[in-house]
Amino acid sequence: MKRMLKQLTGMMAAVLLAVSYFPMEAMAAGGFSREYERLMDMADLLTEEEEEELIATLDEISERQNLEIVVVTAENLEGYSDGQEYTDDLYEYCDFGYGDERDGIMLLLDMDGRDWYISTQGYGITAFTDAAITYLGNEMKEDLSAGNYAAAFRIYAADCDQMITQARDGNPFSKKDLPHKPLSPLVLPICLVIGLVAGFITVNSMKAKLKTVHSQKAAADYVKKGSMQLASQQDLFLYNKIDRVKKEEKSSSGDSTTHKSSSGTTHGGGRGKF
Repeated sequence: MKRMLKQLTGMMAAVLLAVSYFPMEAMAAGGFSREYERLMDMADLLTEEEEEELIATLDEISERQNLEIVVVTAENLEGYSDGQEYTDDLYEYCDFGYGDERDGIMLLLDMDGRDWYISTQGYGITAFTDAAITYLGNEMKEDLSAGNYAAAFRIYAADCDQMITQARDGNPFSKKDLPHKPLSPLVLPICLVIGLVAGFITVNSMKAKLKTVHSQKAAADYVKKGSMQLASQQDLFLYNKIDRVKKEEKSSSGDSTTHKSSSGTTHGGGRGKF
């Protein structure tokens, strides 16, 4: 299978213009089409042993979670100017995804531009929010930059598994799940010093404006004679007004930005450098 995939590397527009290669019977009403391996290492980044291990991992998670998890490496974008469009089209024309909505996620590495792209479809859009895709990219970046591709793909697969489970439990990965960098020990002392200096300057500035005011024995001594005379007083209630604003509901996609592919299909996804 690997040899056949590497022969497809030179196909124009990365399979888009070679629709005849993909049999129509691959379009199943449910489940997986399973016409292509979930790993397409067209850039030949992995050893035979690493490929076998990764395919087994992707197969086990995809079939257990009922959501396709795919990894693709490419030497270049085969004439595409937009790597996101390339990834979306490759996902569709290889018929990846589970069920009628083609639920899944594809990671593509463009070795020419040193870019990574992720395309999601169906329930993959819900499970892999913008925050989740950002996290995946950050988790893989160090290994991708160092050329440890097998390690990066293992991280990707494990994180995908966890994120799908989290989404099915009703709590898709969100910004609150992103790790926060610890504050430097110097931050607190610096903030305290700045606060004390600012407070000292403010208080002294206010105090300087009160030099002409002198303490009086009675409150009436502060009122200028003849400055205020009240003949009568009463309170009048004029009217009451209440503004009601409907609370905005969150999208069912769980904070996932979506776009249309060249075929008009809705995809989620993201991109980054390595």
